[in-house]
Amino acid sequence: MAKPGGIANAVRVLREAGLVERAAASGDVRDAGDLELLVGTGMRGPSGLLNEHALGRLVTVTREAVVASVDRGRQPLLVGGDCPVLLGALAAGRERREECGLLLVDGHEDAWPPRLSPTGEASDSEIGIALGLFGDDLPEPLDRLTPLLAPRSLAMLGPRDRREIEQAGGVSLEGTAGVFHDDEMVRARTAVASAREAVEVLAKSSPAFWTHIDLDVLVTEDLAAVDYPQPGGLDWGQLLEIATYALAAPGCLGASVVIYNPDLDPERVAAERIVEFVGDLVAALSKPP
Repeated sequence: MAKPGGIANAVRVLREAGLVERAAASGDVRDAGDLELLVGTGMRGPSGLLNEHALGRLVTVTREAVVASVDRGRQPLLVGGDCPVLLGALAAGRERREECGLLLVDGHEDAWPPRLSPTGEASDSEIGIALGLFGDDLPEPLDRLTPLLAPRSLAMLGPRDRREIEQAGGVSLEGTAGVFHDDEMVRARTAVASAREAVEVLAKSSPAFWTHIDLDVLVTEDLAAVDYPQPGGLDWGQLLEIATYALAAPGCLGASVVIYNPDLDPERVAAERIVEFVGDLVAALSKPP
């Protein structure tokens, strides 16, 4: 982010809302603590990305945390923060499984070229970065890690910003990703059917996959505390069905649940709902098959 606050405070607020206690009461969850990150400068670097040094730190410590969790035989769940955590998770997946696919459940495609992005935030661009679409002009460690993802190993559920992308002169990833179901298609086919197809495609392309959930995939009426709301979206029930199916799949390495701005949630209603969602997810995964 260009300014402090906002989603940078998401983890603290979610903890205060009882995230760890609710998750631990729902299943075998162990709190590994917060990642030690850097405060951004608020400036774009040579790549066009904001806070390049802090971004590099985020990718590095996320990779280390996911590797450590997997090596302990656990399935990591990262909660809070911003979308670029998936870059560190994919790097960990490649390190431990040689190749790692991605199930992206997101209201946006997140493949803007950094210099075309109006904000420069890595959360506008992390999928394009993972696919290696922007050449070598990336900060350390992304310059040596990417590409992290093959198009055939990318499944996208819920994006609804294609018109905005094309109006700005960008190119949608529809037709590039192995699976691409926008929010209308997910609702028409049912959430479970879309999740099943995504998992089946990923199982054929990679030995493991990471599940990334950006909460702005939800309809704004269900979660308004996001920075970039848009019409359409899924509801909490549909999101829980997708997440439960994906995380229960044999190849799922772990998951991330991100994007919540406490500044837009003064009464902490959204924080409580997110905590409830995480608890429900853990509980669903803890039930005998």
